[in-house]
Amino acid sequence: MSKPQTKATLVWKEFPAGSGGFGSVTSMMEKRQAQACLLLEPTATQLLNHPLAIVALLPKDAAVFAAGALSGAAAKTVTAPLDRIKLIMQTHGLRVGQESAKKAIGFVQAFVSVGKQQGIKGYWKGNFAQVVRVLPYSAVQLFAYDTYKKLFRGTDSELTLIGRLAAGACAGMTSTFLTYPLDVLRLRLAVEPGYQTMTDVSIKMLKDEGLGSFYRGLGPSLIGIAPYVAINFCVFDLVKKSLPEKYRNKPEASIVTAFVAASIATLTCYPLDTVRRQMQMRGTPYKSVLDAFPGIVARDGVAGLYRGFLPNALKTLPNSSIKLTIFDAMKRLISISELELQRIMEENQRKQSGNNGSSSTF
Repeated sequence: MSKPQTKATLVWKEFPAGSGGFGSVTSMMEKRQAQACLLLEPTATQLLNHPLAIVALLPKDAAVFAAGALSGAAAKTVTAPLDRIKLIMQTHGLRVGQESAKKAIGFVQAFVSVGKQQGIKGYWKGNFAQVVRVLPYSAVQLFAYDTYKKLFRGTDSELTLIGRLAAGACAGMTSTFLTYPLDVLRLRLAVEPGYQTMTDVSIKMLKDEGLGSFYRGLGPSLIGIAPYVAINFCVFDLVKKSLPEKYRNKPEASIVTAFVAASIATLTCYPLDTVRRQMQMRGTPYKSVLDAFPGIVARDGVAGLYRGFLPNALKTLPNSSIKLTIFDAMKRLISISELELQRIMEENQRKQSGNNGSSSTF
């Protein structure tokens, strides 16, 4: 028995009025096939009894995209405390002033300070803004990546490693540019006292600093995303290829490889992230990347460019692990839902065949 189709694609053709021939016969056959497919579709009662099948009714690309977005949001939420500590350490020098900046705040000190001053909730301050940013960021990045891949394909329609890296870098810059104001709001909410919601921060920034404040630090962000993606992809490919054949396709190998690649990329590009964060702050003296680099080194030393690197590195592994684990689980859920829908439609097909057989006896 052939598998029933879950979606019917109708191709409507126009024919002159009163015309006969093969075209009219084809159109009638298509309509009958469409009606047959509609009879196989699950009823409301069947969907209530098998709610998992509802997932399979969604376009698969949309379901997979939603799985990626939700897994990213979950990973960000779990690792939010480490991310907030990183932001506090990155912006410490600018917030405390010239003299106090020489005394760098440590990871443990920053972690304990947040707990004492703001309680448990303080570790997740600004996380809602981060989650709000992750959802459109993922959407734009996925759409842009597919678009850029088509542009960078060669004459043989193959995408080279360089082309894939270029597509990823361009997609990263596109998504960063379009969602950058949300990133600025999230930083202000996480490190500046007195703000409770994103609306409070937005109104205050517009009133005191103008619309341009939402794009401060955009330059180093765009500059940093391209080499970060390039290094991340290259290291991932090289490490994966160096593994024995039997280990390459295992989830554990992908997680470890992704962690190694992300750590090397972060170590290389982290100073640009620090520059960007300090340029996003209210009252920042830096007007450009060229001002910020020597300014941070003069005030905090070269180590100031790497403040917050430890919590950032610590969150990379759990972030990647959580995201991959949830994403894989959701993809399995999508596959199970498709099988569930297929079983329902096969059951409806058997019922329909039985009814047709009964009707033919009269």
